[in-house]
Amino acid sequence: MIRTLTHDDFESLNAAFTAAFSDYVVKLSPTREQLREMFTRRGWIPSLSVGAFDGNTLVAFTVNCVDGPLAYDSGTGVIPTHRRRGLAREMMLKSFEVLGGCEGYVLEVLDNNPAAIALYRDLGFREVRGLQCWTYESSSLPVDESSSSGRRLDDLETRRLFRDIQPSWQNSDAAIARATHPSTTLGDDDGYAIVFPDTGDLPQLAVRREARRRGVGTRLLNAAAQAAGKPLRIMNVDERDAGITAFLERVGARRTVRQLEMLRPLR
Repeated sequence: MIRTLTHDDFESLNAAFTAAFSDYVVKLSPTREQLREMFTRRGWIPSLSVGAFDGNTLVAFTVNCVDGPLAYDSGTGVIPTHRRRGLAREMMLKSFEVLGGCEGYVLEVLDNNPAAIALYRDLGFREVRGLQCWTYESSSLPVDESSSSGRRLDDLETRRLFRDIQPSWQNSDAAIARATHPSTTLGDDDGYAIVFPDTGDLPQLAVRREARRRGVGTRLLNAAAQAAGKPLRIMNVDERDAGITAFLERVGARRTVRQLEMLRPLR
């Protein structure tokens, strides 16, 4: 049986998510609370998400999120015992149906997963941009007073002026605002960084153009690492931004996985 989900399906979804990604290329083993927070940040709407059930067991799913005119696939998975039955395709087709009120449908897929990429292309998705993931571990964590809160940090319009690229879905201003776990905002009029100390997730870091190449970004990065007390996860950075790529390489950040952001019109 295939049907839309409800909030009451979360426990089944938690179990299915763990099983579906147990042998994934990138280890995904969030705790129950971490998974709920991930879905919350991304804007999960259960009634627009779909699942396939074998009896009472959820065996395949697509977790859909919505923000404005766009929908986002926060995860499509099939548990190992039910693969190669076309369930991923069925999840997508059902999603197109229930997301009919949206203008477009966004997803991300690892660039070394050719089977998934082929499926999405066959279903009408087209590549928008490459997204590179990084990890950063600071060898020294200096306390820098310039990384304390400044009067302009909460001004979204000012922060947007600092940025050269549109953040990916889970790094967007809307996603940060939806979070229930606390984040820390660091910086001043020259730049800012936002970090979630409990996970080390760094969704945003930007420096005003006129203040670049003066060490501002490095100070912010180290301050964020200090606030987290653990290596930073810098996920889904638009690889078309040569400046941020050069910066991360220069400070010693390490590349992890690369994803493709894909989009399918729904109207």
